Amino acid sequence: MFRFAQGHAGVSQAGLAVATGISQGRVNEIINGRRAVTALEVFERVADGLGMPDDARLLMGLAPRDGGLRSSRATYEEIARIFPGQAAAASEIRELSARARSIDVLAVRGLGLVALNDSLLWPALADGKRRCRVFLLDPDSAAARLRAGEIGEAPGSFTSGIRLAIERLGQAASRPGGEVGVYLYDSRPVWRVVALDDTLYVSGFASWEGHSSNMYKLVPAAKGALHRGFRRMIDDLSATCRRVS
Repeated sequence: MFRFAQGHAGVSQAGLAVATGISQGRVNEIINGRRAVTALEVFERVADGLGMPDDARLLMGLAPRDGGLRSSRATYEEIARIFPGQAAAASEIRELSARARSIDVLAVRGLGLVALNDSLLWPALADGKRRCRVFLLDPDSAAARLRAGEIGEAPGSFTSGIRLAIERLGQAASRPGGEVGVYLYDSRPVWRVVALDDTLYVSGFASWEGHSSNMYKLVPAAKGALHRGFRRMIDDLSATCRRVS
């Protein structure tokens, strides 16, 4: 992209450095193949500095500038919005969860989502007004040890977080009113899903925590394979996972 900007727009290395916040020396190294860009924040600076359109940003795995989809809207009608992470979607999720009739959560530990007093969904899970299902990684599974290694955490510390979440959710399940079901799965975590009635917020796991991944808001659509697929996956989990409360 830097070479393209130089060749077709006449932008100098100094101009690229100013636009992207990357030193001119590093711009030179990138252009000449001596340095690779791997950090997401650098891709963000490059996309912003070069004024890349939203379609190009999406191809790089970046959220659109306005948080929505423009020219791709008709093609991706079930993707209502893309957030750069959970923090950007938190206020919307919190507001929608307070009105939801049902909540489904697929997570690993779920501490930031469901298990602590200041967790994003704890007020909605604990008020006894709705049906809730929470799917967490089995702390005794091989997948739990694998996931701990992926994020560089000691297995004991990692699994203690899952056990804490199970205990806290058990307390919520014992309260009168709504139903809170806790399920354990034993496969390698791939997807992180918050389902508030028919609105899904989906992110993924890799070498990072799920809350820092891009989060996709999915809504029902006539041919929405993504929304239907994730909804079906959650329903299948409730039939195949081990329920502990």
